[in-house]
Amino acid sequence: MAFFSKPESDPLFSVLIPSWNNLEMLKLCLQSLEQNSSLPLEVVVHVNEGQDGTIAWLTEQQIVFTESPTNIGISAGLNLAYTKAQAEYIVYLNDDMYVLPGWDQALYQSQLTAEPEQIVYSSGTMIQPFSMSPIDIVRNYGDNTNSFDEQQLLSDHADEQLNIDDWNGATWPPSCLHRRWWDAVGGYSHDLGMGLYSDIDFSMKLWSLGCRRFLGCGSSLVYHFPETSTRKLKHSFPQESRQSRRKFLNKWGILPSSVSKYILHSGDRFLGETPEPSMFWERLRIKGLTSYYGLMDHFTQRTF
Repeated sequence: MAFFSKPESDPLFSVLIPSWNNLEMLKLCLQSLEQNSSLPLEVVVHVNEGQDGTIAWLTEQQIVFTESPTNIGISAGLNLAYTKAQAEYIVYLNDDMYVLPGWDQALYQSQLTAEPEQIVYSSGTMIQPFSMSPIDIVRNYGDNTNSFDEQQLLSDHADEQLNIDDWNGATWPPSCLHRRWWDAVGGYSHDLGMGLYSDIDFSMKLWSLGCRRFLGCGSSLVYHFPETSTRKLKHSFPQESRQSRRKFLNKWGILPSSVSKYILHSGDRFLGETPEPSMFWERLRIKGLTSYYGLMDHFTQRTF
């Protein structure tokens, strides 16, 4: 990994990658960054636990990392990694993603679509064996590092078989924004637990700050090996999903799925600034849910 052992003196991107005992996929992710990136970047990995030799391997490869002896979750891990980030733009990338050529140029260009004082939050587009998101490209190139058909993926990409239009609803990684806005919202929040729904929570923090450009880049592509870490998380912390969903509802007065549908308009064709939401029927549904969970009904007081 010579590409990362001599960090760029003036990187444009700081790529933050949380990793939890997932060394083989992390190696593939870093390999793809090395061979398929064209802009100057640095990588900072946060290692949760690192019981599989990740720390020793990163040390040997002279790749910058932070670490925690236990799994402190995605949000806390990202924020620790950020303390070592130097670049103007911050990119969050999962360790179970393989970036395709042009991924970085497209994300960077998306950041230049508005005036400097306007917040732009960008996401790349995931290619996955099955659909898990409001917008993705469903193609199966393998579900682990052993079955991964890298050459077919690169060939299909070169033949422009994997193109889609830009879309609304930037939320999930790979995600990118100027570090000014990362600092303005205080990075990722720790109050949702291990990290489920932390990406939508981050979008809501940006929305509250005034961001209305949640730009999904149809030409910034990554292949995603789905639920690699999520499956482990749900196994190790079986109540995490329900608890995080409840915490999100209590914090924002709205469900994560409703944020995607009514506020971010996730998956709609990108036409510029996201319109202000109108959610009369959603307000009635949330009143019922908050009553069911025994939570304060502050959603109906919001001026969405």
